[in-house]
Amino acid sequence: MGRRMTERLLTAAEVADDLRVSTMTVYRLIRRGELPAVRVGRNYRVRVADLETYLSSQVVDPATVDLADVDEA
Repeated sequence: MGRRMTERLLTAAEVADDLRVSTMTVYRLIRRGELPAVRVGRNYRVRVADLETYLSSQVVDPATVDLADVDEA
């Protein structure tokens, strides 16, 4: 009859906390289609598997990193 309801869904705030970014950054990623999300009422939820896929796609090849572009905090 469809998918089981066993997948864990994260709120935008939980995703932001995990990524150490603002909630607005998470909403921008969702709006741009970079981070898949499910709409629940007026809120968005992100599947853990989708967050893991997004993070895997963001891995940087050290050979291509130009450290001159990185600001030190």
